[in-house]
Amino acid sequence: MEENIREIDTLIIGAGQAGVAMSEHLTRHEVPHLVLEKNRIAEAWRTGRWDSLVANGPAWHDRFPSMEFPNNQPDQFVPKDQVANYFEAYVDKFKMPVETGVEVLSVDRNQGKRGFTVTTSKGVFNAQRLVSATGPFQIPVIPAIAPKTPAFYQIHSAKYRNPEQLPEGGVLVVGAGSSGVQIADELQRSGRKVHLSLGPHDRPPRTYRGRDFVWWLGVLGLWDVAANEPGKEHVTIAVSGAHGGKTIDFRELAQQGLNLVGRTQSFKDGVVHFSNDLTKNINAGDQNYLSLLDRADQYITANAIDLPEEPEARNLLADPECMLNPTLSLDLQAENITTVIWATGYTTNYDWLKVDAFDDNNQPQHHRGVSSEPGVYFLGLPWLSRRGSSFIWGVWHDAKYIADQIVIQRQYLQYQSKD
Repeated sequence: MEENIREIDTLIIGAGQAGVAMSEHLTRHEVPHLVLEKNRIAEAWRTGRWDSLVANGPAWHDRFPSMEFPNNQPDQFVPKDQVANYFEAYVDKFKMPVETGVEVLSVDRNQGKRGFTVTTSKGVFNAQRLVSATGPFQIPVIPAIAPKTPAFYQIHSAKYRNPEQLPEGGVLVVGAGSSGVQIADELQRSGRKVHLSLGPHDRPPRTYRGRDFVWWLGVLGLWDVAANEPGKEHVTIAVSGAHGGKTIDFRELAQQGLNLVGRTQSFKDGVVHFSNDLTKNINAGDQNYLSLLDRADQYITANAIDLPEEPEARNLLADPECMLNPTLSLDLQAENITTVIWATGYTTNYDWLKVDAFDDNNQPQHHRGVSSEPGVYFLGLPWLSRRGSSFIWGVWHDAKYIADQIVIQRQYLQYQSKD
């Protein structure tokens, strides 16, 4: 028997924040479409993060424009399960066509006709357009330097849930972006001896002069920066909404009991070795922090805004002992370190998308999400169009642009000559 193929104008792969945003805009434009999700809506928010995770931005900002978070104060940092509930409610509000439990196995460009053949776990689709909304957090990356040994427990931060899941003993957390620093802080507060390995980072203030840093990035135009600064493509951002939101201060974490070390270089014979760059990295993070305060002060003065002064924000704590006499190596057994957590980021996997839309490194080739392969679009990636692209509110605006491009292409194809 001939296989039953479902016809669809636009197919969206993924029902996280990117896919939901895309569906809203296509719904508004009355573009026939379908969203396929292999798990549940916003599954990564429910099961892809640690138990205590909250949104990194306050509720008034870290949302879609068309709906506020229910039962949350504007300045609250919303817990992860409530974020997932928000997206489920959003799908219901706009009556979005989402099918869950459907895994996309392959996408192939049709030969001799427009569109794509999309093979899934629940059948085959013929789609005129395809939006990859699978996001950047697909495959956890553990560096090649990680030793292959059962001598201690190793996990990626994607698998960390809470302190109780780890064996007793000390912990080395490698990576001090938002995930690594929050996990290290939680483990230290639980009574663990924690060593935190950190590299170059940006360290914005959580709040300054009565405004959250997301507000400052907005009024200073920094959310709309269209490209990352040269040399900072892989610099992490240390910011957190944990404990009601607080500026991450590595000197304060050291005073709290964390042992800070430089970048992790190698493991050999049970000993881990670190670069002698801890002080350099922390000082550079401080300069990033102070530069944003400078820009904020200049903005206030230039615009005669009445906001309270906060001179104490510029007071830096004294360098802790771990900066004055940095640890360059640790004997894991001697230090009773039984766990290593790799907070070292993610990579993408597009093996299923068999189209000409990638560069030599298998990274998407696109302009603002419109790929080099006609009819294929990417959404939810960092720096897709601007700094805010991978944030909840930012992906909504990127989706709007892509939806507009889809509408334009549909209009061209619907054109009928009057001759």
